[in-house]
Amino acid sequence: MPSHQFDLATIGDGLPAAELLPRIPESGPLVVEASPGTGKTTLVPPALSNILQSQAGTAPEADEAAPPKVLVTAPRRVAVRAAARRLAHLDGSRVGDRVGYSIRGEHHLGTLVEFVTPGVLLNRLLADPALEGVGAVLIDEVHERQLDSDLVLAMCQEVALLREGDPAGELYLCAMSATVDTQKLADYMGAQVVSTPAVTHPLEVTYHPHPERAQGSPTFYRHVANLALQAHSHHLDSGHPDHRTLVFVPGRKEIDWVSSHLPDSAPLHGGLDSREQDAALTGRSPIVVATSIAESSLTVPGVHAVVDAGLSRTPRRDQARGMTGLVTTSTSKASADQRAGRAGRLGPGQVYRAYSAADYSHFAPDITPEILSSDLVAAALTLAAWGSPDISLLDAPPAATLTEANRELHALGALDGNGAITETGQKLARIPADPRLGAALLAHGSGAAEVVAALSTGLQGDLADAKPQASEVCRFARMVDDRGPATPGKVVASAYPERVAKLVDSGSRSAGNARGSGEDAEYLLASGTRATLAPELRRPLGDSEWLAVAEVQLGRTPLIRAAARLDEPDLAQVREDVTARIADGKLRARRTRHLGAIELSSTPVSINQLGAEERTQAIAALAAKGLGWLQMTEGASRIKERVDYLREQLGEPWPDLAAGDYTPEAERVVAGKRIADIDAYQAIMRQLPWPEAGQMDELAPERLEVPSGSAPKVHYETGRPIVRVKLQECFGLADSPTIAGQKVLFHLLSPAGRELAVTDDLKSFWDGPYQGVRKDMRGRYPKHPWPEDPWSATATKKTKRALGS
Repeated sequence: MPSHQFDLATIGDGLPAAELLPRIPESGPLVVEASPGTGKTTLVPPALSNILQSQAGTAPEADEAAPPKVLVTAPRRVAVRAAARRLAHLDGSRVGDRVGYSIRGEHHLGTLVEFVTPGVLLNRLLADPALEGVGAVLIDEVHERQLDSDLVLAMCQEVALLREGDPAGELYLCAMSATVDTQKLADYMGAQVVSTPAVTHPLEVTYHPHPERAQGSPTFYRHVANLALQAHSHHLDSGHPDHRTLVFVPGRKEIDWVSSHLPDSAPLHGGLDSREQDAALTGRSPIVVATSIAESSLTVPGVHAVVDAGLSRTPRRDQARGMTGLVTTSTSKASADQRAGRAGRLGPGQVYRAYSAADYSHFAPDITPEILSSDLVAAALTLAAWGSPDISLLDAPPAATLTEANRELHALGALDGNGAITETGQKLARIPADPRLGAALLAHGSGAAEVVAALSTGLQGDLADAKPQASEVCRFARMVDDRGPATPGKVVASAYPERVAKLVDSGSRSAGNARGSGEDAEYLLASGTRATLAPELRRPLGDSEWLAVAEVQLGRTPLIRAAARLDEPDLAQVREDVTARIADGKLRARRTRHLGAIELSSTPVSINQLGAEERTQAIAALAAKGLGWLQMTEGASRIKERVDYLREQLGEPWPDLAAGDYTPEAERVVAGKRIADIDAYQAIMRQLPWPEAGQMDELAPERLEVPSGSAPKVHYETGRPIVRVKLQECFGLADSPTIAGQKVLFHLLSPAGRELAVTDDLKSFWDGPYQGVRKDMRGRYPKHPWPEDPWSATATKKTKRALGS
């Protein structure tokens, strides 16, 4: 076979990662641990390629066989392009020859090494599960714990297992990381670990806190810009005008705010096109303002100073609101340290932290894996298409979030009743967009391509004005049938029906603007969440009665970041229900038309006027209220307290009575029975588990016999068994009885029923505090016994005369 070997000595010249080369094994799995800037992304892929070529050269028919390819994943498109260009440059070849890359809408396939995003590799795995012609997969920047990277790692492990002993070649699997728990990763992969220490220069770290950092206000980002100017001035004063400053902020909006105060700066984020990204990486701008994209997966040349806002924007699943959105939080210590390290790659550097040392001490140690905090609909679809729903992942996804994702996929028609992928699901899996956007594309055809392209590339704002790249629009349009344009509002509403929103408060008003200015305009989403328009959307959308919301930034007050006008909601999504409630002891019903949580109309209706289906709805609505609507007698209240206590102490099978099934009672009320005539005691007894309920008097007795022979009630309403009894009735009782694991708390009373002591340790009471109580009470209640020795006295509730003493 002709030699295609890379010249590792030339490529690795001056790179700290060069010292790894003698320790890279001939076969995987392998974990490479090396800090950002060591050159691992540049040097390890060609090293693996040389290993694979050497092995292939000894195989039969090697002269005719194409050299095996190394696929390298990097978490972002800009990092993929930069890594491919750097390796090709050091190799002395052109991009697309020996070294190539493949990202969304841009493909330059290399023969030996190809850099790709995890999303591209996921699609390739689904199309070609055996990865024909691929000899190694190298997953870079695993420490960022992106969801797609976790999926790629798990799926490639299965491919490697299936290809063990394959004459055509096994799959060499390698993961590279800067800060991840290396041992956890190595144990998960069953991998060997090779590592190299970071080579950094001294850093001068200073802290510059600002009071509005937590609010993320424009004033804070003006402060960040001032720090960048300060760093640049330091370079000029020290005679290094070519030194650059790298500024870290959480998102594109913040990049715009900071850049507006820095006329000679360049932005760097994943939404830029290739030309704009190149301008930041290779241009002459002394200040580069970037998102976390420049933390580890991408090297900005010439950096000697870093300004860090200490914030990150990450996807987060809000289980309470039932929605996923972006949140801005303090970054982790690991990320803050990586950002700082960017200033010390070339020589001594300065780090300006726009927060305090105390803030840093409270940062989380590591990045939270996306699989634990984000929406899992796309991931669940990928796993269903892969055909391995029980695949082993580095961190298992939350069961509730995964169940919810599968439920949503079923609603989209992507999964059947058994959880298997359908034909529609296979189509959605081939569309490189969120499955909900994919479903909208299938529903509206090519007319939805522009909106889907805009949202899949992360464009925000008024979607009517969003202008995605023409190539992206054409790519999505080719996947579906040709149809006329669909309005952005309809496309977004069909993708995210739970995010259709209605204006409920138009915000600030003025004499000339009755509808308000749009400032602080509040919308109610069909999901039940209330959100306000982001400042940049107030002018174009603030007067819209209806919106289709594509992106929400979560927080105390969620912000709508991407949306489109909606003329009116889809009538097919509007539901008409009958709701029932109790008022003044009577059943009241209303007929409501609603879109999720958005009520469109509501009118009272007589129970007698309800049809059969509406009566069923009224019964269900009333039964769903649980026990609260029934009138509780004393007997019902006491049995409920006992059952609640047993549930708290013992758990199953003792039920949550408040959420029990009271459908039979609801049916009787809807049929005309008065609520006052419903027996709540019997309704509760119907909820009890049998045969366990037969032991209830033993497990949680209603009364407790004391030494006097009487049996006072046991009260359970506080979550602890309490007995209120006259002190004289407990003479001689040393140990407090135990009920379901808790000691009975005795409230010892005077002959008049006043509380004298509270204790669950009667022995200590008789031996100590009792003498003080006796001294105070014997003169006040002389007719009752107050013996000096309570141990030998007769327990009684009688007076001394009645006792004959």
